[in-house]
Amino acid sequence: MINAAHNPFVIPTVVLMTVATVAIGFYGLRLARTTSDFLVASRMVSPAWNAAAIGGEYLSAASFLGIAGLILKNGVDVLWYPVGFAAGYLALLLFVAAPLRRSGAFTLPDFCEMRLGSRRLRTLATVFVVFIGWLYLVPQLQGAGLTLATVTGAPYALGALLVCVVVTANVALGGMRAITFVQAFQYWLKLTALAVPAIFLVLVWNADGRPSPVDGLTFPQATVVTIEHPATLTMTDGSVLTVKAGDELTFPAGAAVPAVAGMADGLDWLLPGRGGSLFGTYSLILATFLGTMGLPHVLVRFYTNRDGAAARRTTLVVLAMVGAFYLLPTIYGALGRIYTPQLLLTGDTDAAVLLLPSAAIGTGLGGQLLAALVAAGAFAAFLSTSSGLLTSVAGVLATDVFGRGGSVHTFRLAAVAGGVIPLLLALNVASLDVSQVVGLAFAVAASSFCPLLVLGIWWRGLTAAGAVAGIVTGGGAAVAAVLVTVLGPPLSGWPAEAVAQPAAWTVPLAFTTMVLVSLATRRHLPGTVGATMLRLHAPESLHL
Repeated sequence: MINAAHNPFVIPTVVLMTVATVAIGFYGLRLARTTSDFLVASRMVSPAWNAAAIGGEYLSAASFLGIAGLILKNGVDVLWYPVGFAAGYLALLLFVAAPLRRSGAFTLPDFCEMRLGSRRLRTLATVFVVFIGWLYLVPQLQGAGLTLATVTGAPYALGALLVCVVVTANVALGGMRAITFVQAFQYWLKLTALAVPAIFLVLVWNADGRPSPVDGLTFPQATVVTIEHPATLTMTDGSVLTVKAGDELTFPAGAAVPAVAGMADGLDWLLPGRGGSLFGTYSLILATFLGTMGLPHVLVRFYTNRDGAAARRTTLVVLAMVGAFYLLPTIYGALGRIYTPQLLLTGDTDAAVLLLPSAAIGTGLGGQLLAALVAAGAFAAFLSTSSGLLTSVAGVLATDVFGRGGSVHTFRLAAVAGGVIPLLLALNVASLDVSQVVGLAFAVAASSFCPLLVLGIWWRGLTAAGAVAGIVTGGGAAVAAVLVTVLGPPLSGWPAEAVAQPAAWTVPLAFTTMVLVSLATRRHLPGTVGATMLRLHAPESLHL
């Protein structure tokens, strides 16, 4: 733990970042007056500002904490996460960004009704937007609770509650106009919070003789490890020790780190495919690559551009920004094995980014300042992503649940209502892996909105019945996999892998169902399909 009593900079830094977030939000509030301001910032966000805001909301708890923790635990096998998260914007650029902006929609349900003229499809899209938004919000609040508990020793619930209150206030008061400024600021804060400590960490690693993150892991100092999750350890003498939550183990400085069952050890840490399967790898790639274009909080950002060309420019800038950011968690995951190996035993690997500066650099002034900077960056990650998610959820609740068309008043009510459910869930699922939950949200998005957008934009033969059937079949199967993973009994073998990484079968299922049902109901194509497709694909310069 980064004890706040020994690091007096942590709490003031987190408070300063939170106050800055609220202040920027209030600045945006001065510019937010109409429903269009609240939903899509009146479609006047420049590509540079929009790209920074997208980077701010997209780089979530899974990016800031989860990826480094997964690399620490599983090695290069999980590098598909950052690759897929970044490459997903390439699919957005090629297939979705410009036509979606030309649609003139405010939300995904708006697009569904504009393209296919179906109220039933609109209602179904609303349900999935809310489900994906809430599923993605839970790990943000969960990560906030973990961070505050790690850096101050405060109760887990306090961090989740703090982020929920700040985000709900910003979204309810200023909507999209306000959080655009907030998220752009938070992207640069997050990048700085990882990049600056990373430079010093690499310098320390070099000065220590470049110890390997693979072989001969040892405790750099005398360490008392409190086990947080049951595990099976193989000790250095070959004996096997089973530990349970609450057990304490003491290791002197220089002692070898026991091998933990289920985690990469030795050269296995560098080998792809360790302990997994080709199915799991391809499923993860599909979920992250195709799921990006189905995430409501990402898609709503493209509605805020002036035109389709601006949407494309935004996506290109986002690719560069997100790609630069994802170079950093790999460094933290590798160095975490050297300087914070106790996390392999406790199972709390998501805390690696938070603990690494103090563990490697020490508890002097330099280590304290860097640890405080990382803590502030972590809170920025939770705040910015939660803001985007809550805005997308509040948008569809305001326009489709609290009143047709929505208003500023109903948007604010929807923002408050939309923040309560994920907070209650986060307070009861503190043990879930942050990246696992985010990965499941991507799988649901890839199995529902990705097929709808790709076929709806590029195939005139899609019918409302086909879209509904595909979302219910593919998206519903992905939702079932989420519920089994989160609430169901432990599984083993192929069923466990198919449920934990469902995209490899749910995405093809959704596409196939949409195509077959659409072909069977092609007599029910909307009469305006020709004009709609022309609107989606014709350049704005033609003024169609």
